Amino acid sequence: QVQLVESGGGLVQPGGSLRLSCAASGISFSDYTMGWYRQAPGKQRELVAHITSSRVSMYADSVRGRFTISRDNIKNTVTLQMNSLEPEDTAVYYCNARFPVTGFMNWGQGTQVTVSS
Repeated sequence: QVQLVESGGGLVQPGGSLRLSCAASGISFSDYTMGWYRQAPGKQRELVAHITSSRVSMYADSVRGRFTISRDNIKNTVTLQMNSLEPEDTAVYYCNARFPVTGFMNWGQGTQVTVSS
């Protein structure tokens, strides 16, 4: 049974930082591309960042230079360090695991990030 469990969301002021973590189980973690998506109220879910099994990372234009994605293939975790947060970053953030061969994806339950003064 695949499980992706996110943690680290919360309320932060503009300009602040948060660190999201996702613990994966039930998959061969090192074979998967791991990513973070987000969905704001009334908007479609969008890719924030992902990191491949060979540790190649990519970022949405809106977060590049502010967010950093990393993975630990021993602990089976993926982390999103978010700095210089803006109100526009407010959303539910979802952890995603994608198997590159088939494209099949698994999702976490989501964690709320609210950026507000």
